Amino acid sequence: MSRFLTLALLVISTTCAACSGGEGQAASDGADAPGAFPPTEVQTVTIEPRPLPQTTEYVATIRSLRSTTVQPQVEGLIREIFVRAGDRVSAGRPLVQIDPDKQQATVAAAESQRASREADLAFARQQLARMQKLYEAGAVSRAELDQADAVYKNADAQLAAVQSLIRENQIQLQYFRVTAPTAGIVGDLPVRQGDRVTPSTVITTIDQAEGLEAYINVPLERAAGLRAGLTVELLDADGAVIASTPVSFIAPRANDATQSVLVKATLRQMPSGIRVMQYVRARIVWSNDPVLAVPIVAVTRLAGQHFVFIAEARDQGFVARQTPVTIATVVGEDYIVRGGLEPGARVIVSNVQKLGDGAPVKPS
Repeated sequence: MSRFLTLALLVISTTCAACSGGEGQAASDGADAPGAFPPTEVQTVTIEPRPLPQTTEYVATIRSLRSTTVQPQVEGLIREIFVRAGDRVSAGRPLVQIDPDKQQATVAAAESQRASREADLAFARQQLARMQKLYEAGAVSRAELDQADAVYKNADAQLAAVQSLIRENQIQLQYFRVTAPTAGIVGDLPVRQGDRVTPSTVITTIDQAEGLEAYINVPLERAAGLRAGLTVELLDADGAVIASTPVSFIAPRANDATQSVLVKATLRQMPSGIRVMQYVRARIVWSNDPVLAVPIVAVTRLAGQHFVFIAEARDQGFVARQTPVTIATVVGEDYIVRGGLEPGARVIVSNVQKLGDGAPVKPS
């Protein structure tokens, strides 16, 4: 019995010793735990004020200051079209021929009347001359002379009326050939050969390469910042600047339908690949003043507040200090900072998701 008791005490003693040793080891491991987390290696940038364009992109419409709408002055069927859309024409070049047969017949009829009126005038002139001699000889009365004079004046007036009618019909005949009123580029031709046109029919438009304007509708919330002289940049499909020009006009009234303000910028020359009435990307440069900016990757957001981590020097090294900031717009890959940072701050831009306020860091 005493042997079994001795063995039991020996087992209990061994177990307690093992437990005591395990707790001591765990305590020793816990004491070494802080040394197991070295400072996080991060990259930093030192922010300083630098010129940074503050811009907003809109959609602009290219319009021509010298765009002419071509409409006929007569009615008729189109017999021939001399140009195609996109052709460059000079002033006076024929564009469209309207069937002139009816008008030519009218001119011919008026000219035949002129021959008859010229014959009447010649006869009346002879009669007046004859009556003048007879009156001087006392063979006819004054009344007969006056009657011959009236016949002559009437024949002369009728000839003048016919001549005026001929000139009017000839001028009208010229309108059957529609010509370019100005030099420029021919626009779309919605009419076809055989179509019937009237003075209200639009045949085409002619635009000049000079005198183009970019029309931009700016929302009312940005209208307060508009002023003459702001730079407008036109962009191609890849975002490259193809034209840069100042704002030349700001509408005094807002558009009630779109709640926007019309802005115009006159182009000095037509950019390559741009056409009248085309939509293009346009960027208004609001300012280019020096501002503080931080990379987008350095900014985190928590509960609606934006933060950045600053590498703050300590005696033992650097720690990450979480700092609230006020940001404005995005420009490129940066946020413009309105408040919360001072020039010279060393902002952490890498491994931000691994950091907490006061965490040790090692700037690389």
